[in-house]
Amino acid sequence: MKKNHITVWENCLSVIKDNISLQGYKTWFEPIVPVKLKSNVLTIQVPSQFFYEWLEEHYISLLKKTIKREIGTEGRLEYSIVMDTNLRNSKPYTVNFPAKTNNSLKNKSINIPLNVNKNTIKNPFVIPGLKKINVDANLNASYTFENFIEGECNRLARSAGYAVASKPGGTSFNPLLIYGGVGLGKTHLAHSIGIEIKNNNPEKIVLYVSSERFTHQFIDAVKNNETNDFVHFYQMIDVLIIDDIQFLAGKEKTQDVFFHIFNHLHQTGKQIILTSDKAPVDMQGVEQRLLSRFKWGLSADLQSPGLETRIAILKKKMYQDGIELPGDVIEYLAYSITTNVRELEGALISLIAQSSLNKKAVTLDLAKQMIDKFVKNTAREVSIDYIQKVVSDYFNMPVELMKSKTRKREIVQARQISMYFSKKLTKSSLASIGMQCGGKDHATVLHACKTVNNLQDTDKHFRKYITDLDKKLNLS
Repeated sequence: MKKNHITVWENCLSVIKDNISLQGYKTWFEPIVPVKLKSNVLTIQVPSQFFYEWLEEHYISLLKKTIKREIGTEGRLEYSIVMDTNLRNSKPYTVNFPAKTNNSLKNKSINIPLNVNKNTIKNPFVIPGLKKINVDANLNASYTFENFIEGECNRLARSAGYAVASKPGGTSFNPLLIYGGVGLGKTHLAHSIGIEIKNNNPEKIVLYVSSERFTHQFIDAVKNNETNDFVHFYQMIDVLIIDDIQFLAGKEKTQDVFFHIFNHLHQTGKQIILTSDKAPVDMQGVEQRLLSRFKWGLSADLQSPGLETRIAILKKKMYQDGIELPGDVIEYLAYSITTNVRELEGALISLIAQSSLNKKAVTLDLAKQMIDKFVKNTAREVSIDYIQKVVSDYFNMPVELMKSKTRKREIVQARQISMYFSKKLTKSSLASIGMQCGGKDHATVLHACKTVNNLQDTDKHFRKYITDLDKKLNLS
């Protein structure tokens, strides 16, 4: 059956709809009207020049793929741009481009008729001619509260985020500033709040934007003499999420315009969510009047995840990806990478890739080889937690029992061995080792190391313990 332009475009839309957000689809594709299909060229009508430029800038790759799929490799797309919808008799301006070239429109000069309606807001998020602005929230659909693992390290921030999501602008957490080191989940949590708000309040205008993008938009607005349009746009947002706010440091003009936007949003009961790699008190190069406003609400920090949280993160990631790993491998990854969630997930992905590409089963040995390369020089310095876990497993006793104050011989011996390996394999001080091994002092650690060395020389069974554990820690 011969395809017509309506059928072809409907088939294209069914693919496009599955690959972008619902808001983006409604904003940028529902208004498009298919006009004709002739000689492998599909003509679609778009409502404005701005609309056409936005499609070309953000969706050209997706359009190219769908057109090729429906029409074939020789498929081409033609835009019919209605320059002024009030001029019913005006002929639409048409531009052709090959669907197989990403940059085919980038350098194409277009002669715009003189009767173009220029009474529009030029901010890249706004569709000209619409009374109510439509904004793509710019949220990552996979960054939800369901996928955010809660632990002691992030409980306050997550609870505050959920409260804000339930009642945006209606809590004392305004602004909500989430801060912490690299890879601890600041961006994930910020997206989660935005997604939850959008799910509960579809009518609210939610926008996530990085501070870098905010700065570039402001610079462009200044260059094009559109500062008022820029400010007006941001003042219409109901929930503004700005990532890495610390990058505004030293940018006086950008800080000044953000100050006025912040004041307007806060005074009108709109929600502001910020993320930063440091607390307001530690931010350098940010004006005091802004820092004082950051402190109006709640500053919640994200800390490095504990062992249980790291294991839960790995298990959640495995569940999402539909994979299974041996328990000892999961524990080894969790013990080996202690500070960064992003690196933890990256290590898991690398391990699966190593297994798949080399056709090897996922074993503890493979995990150790991968970790050795993944974290390079730090791989050899295992954590005290990991040493305690290996020793307690070897002697078949809980870690808590080994760290307790009991004086039973076998438990004291296991505790001394864990102290011995902690001194040998880590850079931790004797005092630090003692604190993590049941609150002992540095003298106890020294005594433990001497005892282990003496027993290795005189007791062959004890020597076997040390040899076996040495192998398990991959240091023989």
